[in-house]
Amino acid sequence: MATVAPTPAPAAQRAGSFENTLKSAKTSLMFSETLRLAIDSFKASKTRFLLTMLGMVIGSASIILVVTLGLTGKDYALSLISSIGPNMIEMQFNGGSVAGPDNTSTPDYMTNADMDAVNASVQGIIASSPMLEFHDRISMGSGLTKDAMLLGVSPQYKQVRNLKVLRGRFFDDQDAMAHAKVAVIVEPLARALFGGAEGAVGNTLTVSGIPFLVVGVFKESVETFGQSEISDQTILIPYSVARYFTGTDTVKQIFFTVGTSAQVEPAAKRILEIIKSRHRATSVYTAFTLTQVLKVMAQIATMLTIVLTLAAAITLIVSGVGIMNSMLANVQARIREIGIRKALGATRHEILMQFLTESIFLSLCGGVIGTLIGLAVPLSVTFLTPFKIPVSGWSAVIALLTSVIVGVIFGTLPARRAAELDPVATLKYE
Repeated sequence: MATVAPTPAPAAQRAGSFENTLKSAKTSLMFSETLRLAIDSFKASKTRFLLTMLGMVIGSASIILVVTLGLTGKDYALSLISSIGPNMIEMQFNGGSVAGPDNTSTPDYMTNADMDAVNASVQGIIASSPMLEFHDRISMGSGLTKDAMLLGVSPQYKQVRNLKVLRGRFFDDQDAMAHAKVAVIVEPLARALFGGAEGAVGNTLTVSGIPFLVVGVFKESVETFGQSEISDQTILIPYSVARYFTGTDTVKQIFFTVGTSAQVEPAAKRILEIIKSRHRATSVYTAFTLTQVLKVMAQIATMLTIVLTLAAAITLIVSGVGIMNSMLANVQARIREIGIRKALGATRHEILMQFLTESIFLSLCGGVIGTLIGLAVPLSVTFLTPFKIPVSGWSAVIALLTSVIVGVIFGTLPARRAAELDPVATLKYE
């Protein structure tokens, strides 16, 4: 089989390709020469350039450290709020009534059966507890009496609300099934009645003539300052016992906890649907979660971080002014050099790029050093201590980009002044 010789490329095409190659080589050579001149200029005036660069180092490090502090504060605030009840869903009765046989109406409260129905139907629930609230006067053997708020809850309430037991224990399922007369009291009440948590465990409280053995002292993981259902006079007793004091098994609140934060909102919606389906259509119930609170706190923390970052960026602007002053002085000191380069054929664009490259090089070097210092501090804390400090890679990117931008903006004026110098006047300059 005969082979077909390749068609030679047209002469114009070959010439165009050669010109493009030559142009690329020339551009590459010009850039390398410009970079070499920038490095030589830096070596010739090390002290001045290092002092000018110091502002960029401080500014870049400040941006990273401010972002790191903002993220750390954000994580700390969110963890505090979450510890009120990790992945908690609180069902609340808000209104509605049921007509009785004697034409009287009673509130359409939730019941323990509602909680059982939810537990059987909603996936992801790992703990739940009804809450039956009533107030009574308690007394001790010494004759001291005090008003207190008693909450009838299940043993899982401790897990739902993330309570910390300071002394003794929390009542368990066996206590609830046996209708044991046991109580767990909040720390401020233990101090008021027994002088502290140590003296409270093992003592007896009397509620409506019925003695309760104090088996534990607890506190909330985060102080809610009375904004939750727990106050400074709270006593927790088994729900199975509390219902005999009120004569009913209806409750205004039921607490649930799901396995992950991603399950909170879907589970809350499903729980609300189930409870509404088991009551009158006119009754009102709400599912309260910490999701919205966490979102608002995250937004506030993010805005504060942005504001502080912008404040730190002002340092870079001040550093940019220092770079411009240094480059103007550099141009003034090298007027004769500029004249010689122009006499040898350097174009206005080449002179402009030379001094602009020096400005960017100076600014970027300061940004790189500042970024390394800014990252080294939180990473050292993370590796050398048990504390985990969040580090944002974007903060490093922002610091470096800002350094380049500052170098371009504040280096343009000196570079243009150097490029516009008259070659004849520069050669006569002494």
